[in-house]
Amino acid sequence: MAKEKITKKQGARKVSAYNTFIKTEIAKVKKANPEMAHKDVFKKAASNWATAAENPKKKNAVA
Repeated sequence: MAKEKITKKQGARKVSAYNTFIKTEIAKVKKANPEMAHKDVFKKAASNWATAAENPKKKNAVA
């Protein structure tokens, strides 16, 4: 008799603020710049995270 594979279903993880932000930000950047490569879109979205209101470790912009 073959052993049955035991699987543990782990509880759903909470989606981080960063992941939520990146998902929406990539869509915004792609819409504004449809010709931009995905790699560059992701870099732009990630750099926008530094000053995003959703960022709990937000660096205050010195103006």
